[in-house]
Amino acid sequence: MAKKSDSFHDSSGSSQPTAPEPTLAERARTLMHIGGASSLSTMSVKHPGYPFGSVMPYAIDDSGNPIVLISQMAMHTKNLRADPRATLLVAEQSGSPLGAARISLMGDFALVEQTDEESVAAPYLAAHPESGQWAGFGDFGFYRMAVRDIYLVGGFGVMGWVTATDYAAAEPDPLAESARDIIDHMNEDHVDSMVLLIQKHLGLEADTARMTTVDRYGFNVRMNIESKSRGGRIGFTKIVNSPMEVRKVLVAMVEEARG
Repeated sequence: MAKKSDSFHDSSGSSQPTAPEPTLAERARTLMHIGGASSLSTMSVKHPGYPFGSVMPYAIDDSGNPIVLISQMAMHTKNLRADPRATLLVAEQSGSPLGAARISLMGDFALVEQTDEESVAAPYLAAHPESGQWAGFGDFGFYRMAVRDIYLVGGFGVMGWVTATDYAAAEPDPLAESARDIIDHMNEDHVDSMVLLIQKHLGLEADTARMTTVDRYGFNVRMNIESKSRGGRIGFTKIVNSPMEVRKVLVAMVEEARG
């Protein structure tokens, strides 16, 4: 379900309906699916009350719960055995660090029983095939976080708490892995089409425009209007699920705008 707000406001005082957007829960699942720079904060045994940070590769299960493969000798493992509470921070690796999306998942880690290891090993080794050399060592084990709460910063102006229930029920955006290619293609070859769509759907006369994000519901743009930069969002005429569907919808929208 898309998050909606009442209207899009511009400096002239006019307004246009705001396009549907992914919910915070959908954004959270998408970011965890794509992955990024990740670190784990555990409760220090040596210095009680202080968090201990570690670089931590991860994968997720079908419900989005993080899975890690760690050595019993590692300090973070010793910390987790003493106190299972931890936070996993995952940050998108693109653009400005403060403008990139990031997510903090808080929860409790537990060692995965041998009877369940196969189910968690598959997604983890698919994400980190180089870890296959460690998975068979008796010193290493899979740990899974039971997510309790989540805080997401989706970029400038997009932030909030996501319940564990909403997070587990959400799905990654189907364009997650192709979004960068779509954005690059539009910005390199179809700036004029985006300017036309801005005029049609937002009622604004832009000098130029750049697509900044795209998802199943629509896309965000940065535009220049009289030498001033501003943002806006344009919704697709229907929900899309593949790059080919994006192309077909955008072609139809541009043709309609020209007509």
